[in-house]
Amino acid sequence: MISRVMFFLVFVLFAFSASGIDTGKAFEDPELQARYERIIAEVRCVTCQNQNIRDSNAFIAADLRREIRRLMGEGKSDAEIKDFLVTRYGDFVLYRPRYSGKTLALWVAPFLLVLFGSVAIFRVVRHRMSLPIDDDGQAQ
Repeated sequence: MISRVMFFLVFVLFAFSASGIDTGKAFEDPELQARYERIIAEVRCVTCQNQNIRDSNAFIAADLRREIRRLMGEGKSDAEIKDFLVTRYGDFVLYRPRYSGKTLALWVAPFLLVLFGSVAIFRVVRHRMSLPIDDDGQAQ
């Protein structure tokens, strides 16, 4: 009996959480709809922080989707929409932050980490190859 009640509660929880996401078309024009889908996939939910606003069912995500629809309806470009969002919520709202002095570390750090990791691996391998080998075939 308890397992049926738990199953029902879990089912209801998932059913209501999925209904919070916009599933309808925002625009009749397929090009505008594709552009809208691309933009909402690139904007981070400021509440969830690990989801884009397309997949988030948070109230702020729904507000942002409505705001983007409104801005697109006014004829704003993608850059103008992103400027509006960054002005309001900061660079964090974009999954791909812009190139600027503030975000320089975000863009340069992965390359530096790969470079330093490659140098470290090269040095370890070179050092290991220079070690003498004993009778058992093991490095000393």
